[in-house]
Amino acid sequence: MAGESPRPHLSFWQIWNMSFGFLGIQFGWALQMANMSAIYEDLGADAHQIPILWLAAPLTGLLVQPVIGHVSDRTWNRLGRRRPYFLVGALFASVALLFWYIIRILMGSSRRS
Repeated sequence: MAGESPRPHLSFWQIWNMSFGFLGIQFGWALQMANMSAIYEDLGADAHQIPILWLAAPLTGLLVQPVIGHVSDRTWNRLGRRRPYFLVGALFASVALLFWYIIRILMGSSRRS
């Protein structure tokens, strides 16, 4: 297209570093997915509830990501377009992790033996 700047040429080591980072992300996802059913059960979910809990994250992403993308496309400030949303998302994720250990109390469920 007219007016587009050419893509920068990435060196082998830049591609290596980017790929290595993605490898770490994939390991994190694999660990989470391998343990998620046990975590749901530990939080008090019954076996018949687990499939619907597995659907919660993809459905949330299906609904929330386009909205956030649309809003962030129209956001311009000193942090840029996407960075404020990454920052807020990171803060929300951090708060959620802080509440991870007290979620049983908040949900009123007990630990199974």
